Amino acid sequence: MKGARWLVPPGFIVAALLLWEAAVRALHVPAYLLPAPSAILASMDAALFGHFATTLGEALAGFFLASSLAFLAALAFVRSPTLERGLFPLAVTLKTTPLVAIAPLLVLWLGTGWASKVAAAALICFFPVLVNAVRGLKAADLDYRELFRTMNASPGQEFRKLRIPFALPYLYSALKVSSSLAIVGAIVGEFVGATKGLGYLIVLSSSHLETDVLFSAIFAAALAGIAVFQVLGWVERRAVFWQEAQAE
Repeated sequence: MKGARWLVPPGFIVAALLLWEAAVRALHVPAYLLPAPSAILASMDAALFGHFATTLGEALAGFFLASSLAFLAALAFVRSPTLERGLFPLAVTLKTTPLVAIAPLLVLWLGTGWASKVAAAALICFFPVLVNAVRGLKAADLDYRELFRTMNASPGQEFRKLRIPFALPYLYSALKVSSSLAIVGAIVGEFVGATKGLGYLIVLSSSHLETDVLFSAIFAAALAGIAVFQVLGWVERRAVFWQEAQAE
């Protein structure tokens, strides 16, 4: 039964695609409005995989950069409440500013190459990881912290053996959310100025009314987000193994 659960999501996806194919053919929907899944599949070529690899590389680079910086910032905030009160509003301001408004500035400052896309992906990933990391590092109960002090544990031991284990479930939840946002950030960066990538392909195909190519790029972006999410879920189940044991 447990293995059969994995068949449910693909089953629903296949059923939806078959229904889509049948509806387009039965209703004679023009291909430029809504192409059939078979036409979208036929439009996928080697060029698409090149654009896919470019966007995925930009997204992963931005994701790892943002996650590292956000965790370091969370450590600083936990160590210094004054620093948290002073800088956290700036992080909130950054989060509430639309990425589409910042993306042109990134292109202006960093150029139309790889750096501006990585920066766009990092900006959209930073805040969720920061918030959950701060919350996780503060999640250990006061009783546990007092127990560590009673046992003369050093700050480093308390951090490694108490705060980090408590923070991991919060951190992985944020990482899974941010991994999908990274794809979005990279694509938004490509909208503004790029010569390759899924965002560039989406802009180019929409201007030429190549709807099948447009859908293939959208599907490729969705596939990238799902793949990274699943990989992080697999890592989480092994890194935070006690959480799954408690759920059972």
